[in-house]
Amino acid sequence: GSKQDIRERIWDYMESENVADFPRPVHHRIPNFKGASRAAEHFPRLQVFRTARTIKVNPDAPQKNARFLVLDSKKTLLVPTPRLRTGLFNRITPPPGANKDMLRKCATSQGVRDFSVPVGLDSRVLVDLVVVGSVAVSEKGWRIGKGEGYADLEYAMMVSMGAVHEGTPVVTIVHDCQVVDIPEALLEDHDLTVDYILTPTRVISTGCRRPKPAGITWSKISPEMLGKIPVLRSLRDREKRAGKDVALQAEPAGQHPALPGTVRRPHDAPQPGADSLEAACGPRDGEEVPAATVCVGNLPHDTRVRDLKRALRELQVAPLQLTWRGPQHRALLHYRDLAAAQQAASCLQGLHLGDRALTVAL
Repeated sequence: GSKQDIRERIWDYMESENVADFPRPVHHRIPNFKGASRAAEHFPRLQVFRTARTIKVNPDAPQKNARFLVLDSKKTLLVPTPRLRTGLFNRITPPPGANKDMLRKCATSQGVRDFSVPVGLDSRVLVDLVVVGSVAVSEKGWRIGKGEGYADLEYAMMVSMGAVHEGTPVVTIVHDCQVVDIPEALLEDHDLTVDYILTPTRVISTGCRRPKPAGITWSKISPEMLGKIPVLRSLRDREKRAGKDVALQAEPAGQHPALPGTVRRPHDAPQPGADSLEAACGPRDGEEVPAATVCVGNLPHDTRVRDLKRALRELQVAPLQLTWRGPQHRALLHYRDLAAAQQAASCLQGLHLGDRALTVAL
């Protein structure tokens, strides 16, 4: 079976055996399960918990008690923003002198929103322990998430920004029925493995030897994902400036059309004050930047999205996102910034698809 077969089997079982808790149905989620809070009670007993100062816990419902226990132990709690829409994670900041009830409130998904400050990429934060949600996990430490890749990506981004290293332990908290055999053939290099599994009845130390992701596998990142996650774009710019290969999924090596015609920025050359200028004018970490858009019109009526995408790739001006307006014979191309959009517009002048010359306007 595939990863998806294993997910479906567990989701179906949890629903049919009624071990699932609100929100239901659990399909397509990190399942909240009856006994989640009891499973989390093993957490503070782990040696890795006792020695940790900063702990990152996923924002899902079944890990609520784990978040509370981190706060109650006076440790720093970091929680990723859901779907990474802003920044990478937030630090939970309970009000001074908060009692246990208040800390419980801070551990809920609403509390995570109300009592938090964003942690920037430059914060030099060090994470000592990582908690992730899982749909399935094996005693060997193989893990299957809900299929969107966020946990793997969060971990890889933490590696990229220096917040975690090879030895940083990873814990997951699941129902006993979620501990299953997972064939090693299903694992990929960018999949995160776990070192400890906490269930309502036991603690499993997996002794997993398989290396964890060593950073972001750009070739697994789609331009769509890059378009949705601002902090990923910031990390990619950094790695690109550091000379790494940041070609995205389905791009020919050596070409980087997802950031079309990126202009060399002033701080590529050491220049006094360039950084502070960027800090003053540039987007804040994790802020959604209104992307610059190019409108391509006069498309032949039989044009497919893929025909246009192929042409854009060949000209090395693939946009971050493309809005298809087929009935109006138009498409909107969204670029990272104005410079990229202008460069794309000038490359596209005179482009023909079929027998039509396309109209191009910023």
